[in-house]
Amino acid sequence: MTWSEELVSSENRQIQKMLRDTGRLPRHIAIIMDGNGRWAQERGRMRIDGHKEGMESVRSAVKTSSQLGVSYLTLYAFSIENWKRPLPEVRFLMGLLETYLRKEIDELHANGVRIRTIGKTNALPKSVQRVLKGAIERTAENEGLTLTLALSYGSRWDILRAVQVVAMDIRRGKLSPEDLTEEMISSYLQTSYMPDPDLIIRTSGEVRLSNFLLWEAAYAELYITDGFWPDFRGAELYRALTDFVMRERRFGKISAQLGSESAASSMSTLERILHALK
Repeated sequence: MTWSEELVSSENRQIQKMLRDTGRLPRHIAIIMDGNGRWAQERGRMRIDGHKEGMESVRSAVKTSSQLGVSYLTLYAFSIENWKRPLPEVRFLMGLLETYLRKEIDELHANGVRIRTIGKTNALPKSVQRVLKGAIERTAENEGLTLTLALSYGSRWDILRAVQVVAMDIRRGKLSPEDLTEEMISSYLQTSYMPDPDLIIRTSGEVRLSNFLLWEAAYAELYITDGFWPDFRGAELYRALTDFVMRERRFGKISAQLGSESAASSMSTLERILHALK
């Protein structure tokens, strides 16, 4: 049974329909999944228990995004800086990633999810690289949700790498400095295949981007929730999306120029969504 055929509670089905009917859902959602360790520590449990529970939130976010018709979901799974964590925790996280991919790939593929990665993935353990490669190849032709895992990723690293390649292309005569535009720089980034994120969600109450999609986040809407990632399930994603569709995205314009596209035009529907979420 695919996710579209799966029985969904009448309340969730209603909320999903109302969100879709606004016509304002983000095309690309990016999430900084933060707070697994603190979630566990608050409960007197080991940090790895928080990471295990966080995988359930990953499953929920992927499934809900797919059901809503979101085109791109990018998850900040492991940063370059995360290599500095205690070795046992790093090893556990690598094993958890490998287990997730092996266990979930059939369901992801059956639901049309296309898996991609960004980051310095050649730094990952060889076994993880092999599983990732297999998942990417198997789902390459899928046309549903594009799930991008940011692994051993840092935005400054990606920007620096792009600038180095641009410099080499200029030296080789492929480019001249006058050719450079924002669009061209974007094409050299690892994220070139996806649109910029419309919405960036961060859990655990931390108000920073932590070296995540710095170039791409120029006009992203930010949603910060105090809850930890293991508690971020379907209802929390609905709240984030409801907040998003209520916002007025001006991109440098003024409200009067937006006319019928303003957030106010969807207010009655959104009030119904908020009521349903209570």
